[in-house]
Amino acid sequence: MLGPSVEFADPEFLYALALIPLLVVWYVRRHHFVSSDIQFSTLLPFAGLRPTMKERLRHVPFALRLIVLGLVIVALARPRTTSHGEDVYTEGIDIAMVMDISGSMLAEDFRPNRIEAAKQVAQEFIDGRTNDRIGLVVFAGQSFTQCPMTLDYRVLKNLIRQVKPGIVEDGTAIGMGIAQGVNRLKESKTKSKVMILLTDGVNNKGEIDPITASQIAQTFGIRIYTIGVGTIGEAPYPVQTPFGIRYQNVPVDVDEKTLQKIAELTQGQYFRATNNKSLKLIYNEIDDMEKTRIEVKAYRSYTELFYGWLAAGLVALLIELVLVSTVFRKLP
Repeated sequence: MLGPSVEFADPEFLYALALIPLLVVWYVRRHHFVSSDIQFSTLLPFAGLRPTMKERLRHVPFALRLIVLGLVIVALARPRTTSHGEDVYTEGIDIAMVMDISGSMLAEDFRPNRIEAAKQVAQEFIDGRTNDRIGLVVFAGQSFTQCPMTLDYRVLKNLIRQVKPGIVEDGTAIGMGIAQGVNRLKESKTKSKVMILLTDGVNNKGEIDPITASQIAQTFGIRIYTIGVGTIGEAPYPVQTPFGIRYQNVPVDVDEKTLQKIAELTQGQYFRATNNKSLKLIYNEIDDMEKTRIEVKAYRSYTELFYGWLAAGLVALLIELVLVSTVFRKLP
């Protein structure tokens, strides 16, 4: 809210204030050149006389008349205070981030590896959101909620940093991950419910297959953006041996057909990320497509002030009339 300011609704009337100095000049000239009907050869006999209070205040009626004129002119210009402000309405989005944390996410076709690249980009995505509730679901052979829907992005990002492969049974239960995300979003009252599913493999675990889970999401009006992570061909994967970590190239097997079907069923979109840069661009594109709706209504309110100026003018006029009718009344 901005503070109030004073303005005039009809400022053209203020030009009439130029009449006041003209009237002063006319008044001064009129009294300077006035002459008495009685002529005296000398003023010495009156040298000891002091002017009476009435004579000293003889210009007060004219001064009051000028004050009345000035106050009326200002009142006609309609001074008023104006307050500016705006009402901001935001309609947030509920977003469930569903992330694959299976062992294959340690492949190093991304830097430093897929899981760390995914975590970094997810945190940057969160930094760009406002007024949106965001939650985190992770899955491998099983799925669980790492962070429920929240507006506390600091806590959410801290929980993302703690995610790593090996904290649950290995495998790729994409369907279970989607189902867990649906549980987070199904009670949402927002108009836009979004799931971002990131995986690098093929569904091979879980009681619910990905297509069935996506059909359930569809019934709740949840839109799913799917991201397939992995380079084309083979990727270096670290293997622990008695002699330390050795790398071997493993085939990259992203079930693009299923991920495309999931996105199609829920009116989302499928993306393929083959390196850190493309993954970041994908999240930026999702961010642009799922913007929080913000409505800003500007308003201006006025408070009229001319009543006070007009009242002061009437009081000054009343005083002038009283003085002219009493103290400064001219004898017939």
